Amino acid sequence: MEARLVEDIPKGSEWQYEPKWDGFRCLAYKRAEEVELIGKSGKSLRRYFPEIVEALSRAHKPQTFVIDGELIIEIDGRLSFDALQMRLHPAQSRILQLSQKTPARLVAFDILFAAGKWITEQPFSERREALEKFADNLHSPLVSLTEATHRIATARAWLQSGRTDTDGIVAKRLDIDYRFGERAMLKIKRMRTADCVVGGFRYAQGGKTLGSLLLGLYDDEGLLHHVGFTSSVPIADRPELTKQLLKLCAPESFTGDAPGRPSRWATQRSAKWQPVRPLLVAEVRYDHVTGNRFRHGTKFLRWRPDKRPQQCRFDQISPNSRA
Repeated sequence: MEARLVEDIPKGSEWQYEPKWDGFRCLAYKRAEEVELIGKSGKSLRRYFPEIVEALSRAHKPQTFVIDGELIIEIDGRLSFDALQMRLHPAQSRILQLSQKTPARLVAFDILFAAGKWITEQPFSERREALEKFADNLHSPLVSLTEATHRIATARAWLQSGRTDTDGIVAKRLDIDYRFGERAMLKIKRMRTADCVVGGFRYAQGGKTLGSLLLGLYDDEGLLHHVGFTSSVPIADRPELTKQLLKLCAPESFTGDAPGRPSRWATQRSAKWQPVRPLLVAEVRYDHVTGNRFRHGTKFLRWRPDKRPQQCRFDQISPNSRA
């Protein structure tokens, strides 16, 4: 069951609110001593998280279960998506080393099979009770039950707190069954804004007009680092903006980390971009930062001609900053 993004937290006694964990979604199966972890892609994650497999295999009661949850890794109290991605490594020795150095945790938020039967047709309120009983039998710090509340004031406090171990709120109706493949939950992400320097652009696929702006921030040494992109510039503004950017073209722009460097995630298209002189400042909205980069594409909000590019610094997106 998946979640649909909405702007605000829904109100009503029929809702339960939970923190939104930013990790690898996972269905965990156990039958006797056999444990399997299946990601959203349908592929097994078992070999990449041996510490979770071991923790679940030691769960004596119940002997057979299926739980829905999120695999996360916390470093210094902050979720690290980079650390999760590092687990997807071909060498088992490296995976074992990382599992000891930065162990993962499985945060459980639903249960599909318990007490010897499938309970997916039961309302979520009853599945939550079954999940709490399941959690009482685990006795492992690597598998935990997600926080939950029925108070919208508490949910709003979670959303506005700036806590670094989650990236928003999930709202679930207490009266519905588990709906495979449907967006039957609601998610409200914690959004923040940052003023970024435009250090380059990419053309739209198959065209000669702007496709996306490449964004940068300055570090304490005055180096401009690529931190992400935005492709949400209004369509009507793109032809004129393309002309403006072409006048600013330069041999180079980013003096620190730049787009298109060798990466196992790079594609042929992602490596092609045009540097521009770092003169334009854009305000963008973002949801999550990983490794000093925006995890996802950002939303363009407005131009900031009132700000100097050098004022666009990394301190805007530090863990303690507030939008």
